[in-house]
Amino acid sequence: MDNTRLHEDLNGYFIEDLSVGMSAAFAKTITEADIVMFSGVTGDMNPVHVNEDFARDTMFKGRIAHGMLTASLISTVLGMKMPGPGCIYLSQDLKFLAPVRAGDTVTAHAIITDIIPEKKRIVCKTTASIGEKIVCDGEAKMMVRSRAEEEASKG
Repeated sequence: MDNTRLHEDLNGYFIEDLSVGMSAAFAKTITEADIVMFSGVTGDMNPVHVNEDFARDTMFKGRIAHGMLTASLISTVLGMKMPGPGCIYLSQDLKFLAPVRAGDTVTAHAIITDIIPEKKRIVCKTTASIGEKIVCDGEAKMMVRSRAEEEASKG
């Protein structure tokens, strides 16, 4: 595969390709290994995530996944699916509504609610859910590349 084709395969949507209402999703079953690795990568060893004896005595009655592990699935939707590779995450507001445990399958969704073409920005409603239950709710702002500007820069 030549380098030009590889570069094209890594590109997500351009701002000109997007419209309000477009959506994408990503689903993953959270494993014990995910929780342990996330703890190690981030240094967040809060016992509610890593110590069953401690967590059993909390309001959750057992270990839960990190909220930011769940939220990172939203990043996967935005960075890999829509708008996809080449976009820049500007901000994310989050509300954590329910716990996620090892074995739960979480589906992250993003839907475009606003497009600001002159700034090359989009706004997305973001959620993560287990079945019909929303466990994380929020809004993301993204910078998206412009096809017109990219073509102009190539000469």
